[in-house]
Formats: sequence, C-alpha cells, structure tokens
Amino acid sequence: MPQLTEAVSILKQLPASLQNQHPHVEDGITTLATKHHEAQSIATKGEWERTAAVSSDLLVASPYTDSAHLLNLAALTQVQVLFARALSLLTPITSAYSTVPYASAFNWDAVFYWLAAAAKAHSFAWKEQDFYIVIFRSQVPASTDRSHLAALDKRAHAEAMRETNGLLKYWFGIPDSDGRNLATCIWRRRADASVGSSGDGHKAAMRATINMYSEWKIERLKLVIGDDVERWELTPWTD
Repeated sequence: MPQLTEAVSILKQLPASLQNQHPHVEDGITTLATKHHEAQSIATKGEWERTAAVSSDLLVASPYTDSAHLLNLAALTQVQVLFARALSLLTPITSAYSTVPYASAFNWDAVFYWLAAAAKAHSFAWKEQDFYIVIFRSQVPASTDRSHLAALDKRAHAEAMRETNGLLKYWFGIPDSDGRNLATCIWRRRADASVGSSGDGHKAAMRATINMYSEWKIERLKLVIGDDVERWELTPWTD
C-alpha cells in the first residue's frame, strides 16, 4: 500500500463535518498510523460515499458546483467511481504548485491511500488501470481581465461535462505574485479529452489563451495505478 509521505494530516483534507469527528490532530501533524486508521475507519463506515457528493449519483469534481458541472457517477464503472471519489481529496501540498513537477505538486500519496482503502471497503479487487492527464501552466499579466477568462473557463467545463462524462477531476489554482498558475484535467481516457475539448467553448478559451496570456504550456501525462493500488506512476503521454 502507498506510503503517505506528506506531513500534513489527511484529516485536514476532509470536509469540516468529518474533520470535527476526528480530533487526532496535533499542530496539523499526525502519525502515519493515525492517518491509516482514520482513512480505513471512514471508508468502512460508508462516509466515503458522501465525500464531495451532491447525491448518490452526482459528484462535485471541479471548482464549479452547479448542476451543469457535476460528474454523473451512475454512468461510470466502479473503477472510475472509486477513483473520482478519491480525487475529491486532491489538493496542492506546496504553494509553488504552478512551477514544481506535477508529481510533487499534489497529495497523490493521500489520494491513493484513500483509493486503496475504499476499494478494500467495497471488497473490490483493483486491477491496473491508466488515466489521461492534461496540465496547463500559464502566466497572465496583472492587467488581464480575469473575470473574462473565468467565464470562458466555466463555459468550457460545462461543455466538456455535457459532451462526455469522462472528466473525473478538474482543478485550478490562484495566480501567484508573478501571475503564474496551474490547471489540470484528469480524464478516464484520451478519447474523452478529444471529445470534451472539441466544442466552441473550449475553442474560445484557447483563443483567449493565445491573446491574453503572456506564457502558457500544455503537458500530457499517463497515470498508471497498479494492482491493489500498490503503486502509481506518472509518465509522459505518447499517442
């Protein structure tokens, strides 16, 4: 099972209602044993299913919470449902997430521990799976109308969710003092990304990228999660 290398407690990544049920936090740091116990306990009690869930079939999988942006779990396989729920815990572990390597930017070990715990709680035998990740690194001038960019982004995301239910997680940060930021999409497969990024909303967002960003870069990765979630690996995507 993956080891949790970050020091900040996994409990800090839970909704406030769940945090209050687990007082084993001292100065924001817990032992690995405590993390493992709490994660297994919550998954076993069924509280796992309610993490970030709007209903049993709908999940908040992006910064947008209105209905057009929700992930329909009923249309996914059990593998995809478990991973989408695990991704509800995804959060940066460094304020430099926009510039550090992607694998070092987020609490991946915590996500995969939770995934393993949830699979075990559901008596599900996880077999090796791969997923498609897109990373967008950018820099915007201070004079940029960010409200316009935000509107374009929201439209593009709703469009992607309408055209394909395969965007398991969409996350973006806040521009730093130099205007640098990172956004990422985690798709169930490459084909979903092709469909989800082919509409007018996405094209409008890309035109704005060319005209309004001072710098931008797209990276594509393959995420492999091994049998029983005992290993995970990020490698460059090749078509």
